Amino acid sequence: MARQKSIILLTGKLGDKIGYQRNGKYFFRSTPQTVRQSSATRRASKRFGIYSTQAKSIRHAFYPDLDIQCDSTHVNRLNKLLIKSAGDHTAIKGFRFNKQTGIDRFLKILPEFSRNGMLHIPPQHINNEGFTALEIKAIAVRIDFSSRRVTGTDTVNMLIDPQQPFCGANIPLYVSGEGTLLLTIQIRGIDQGGLTRNRQYTAADIIAVLPPIRPKRFRAHTHPLRTITQLHPALPSLHVHHQTIAIQKE
Repeated sequence: MARQKSIILLTGKLGDKIGYQRNGKYFFRSTPQTVRQSSATRRASKRFGIYSTQAKSIRHAFYPDLDIQCDSTHVNRLNKLLIKSAGDHTAIKGFRFNKQTGIDRFLKILPEFSRNGMLHIPPQHINNEGFTALEIKAIAVRIDFSSRRVTGTDTVNMLIDPQQPFCGANIPLYVSGEGTLLLTIQIRGIDQGGLTRNRQYTAADIIAVLPPIRPKRFRAHTHPLRTITQLHPALPSLHVHHQTIAIQKE
């Protein structure tokens, strides 16, 4: 450990040295020649690689249709959810791309999504927050995580007048392909100046995660070749009377 005394103080790697700060003072230490990993560290590294790749697939599937600015922590937050759940994709239901605001700020009764592709927004009082209208955008994507491909997408936009009673809505979504179906609801406020960019009034939450339905497997019982032997009824015993016949020769 050597203390830095130059005018320019460094932190980070520089050649075979690493600069760091401790208690307001700057030091150098040598870079380790080899990094030894235990079996547990290797397993953890492998898990992180798998689940962070899946999280990346989810983010990039939604990015093209998201109109809001995601907060700076959304990448790490999504990674942590998948790692903590050991890859259970349903654990990300409720994830917010904008941590500051969720869609529950505008919709007190959250939408429901069924496997037949129908999005139902229940009747309710809409919190207008002083806006003249609310834009609701449904973004549905289907991801095949085994091949890391987006196999289908669909988006629907609608406007709600918060000054009028909202009687609910049923929105069909058509997402072809195979894989896990995910649905994000995005809401933005509209005022006299148009669509707001204030993060307090923009939200995008994952509200549904539907894994693919795996067909039931029926176990087929196999047997060796059968040989059927037909049994015949027992025949009655025949009692034979032996007779001695004398033959006279001429």
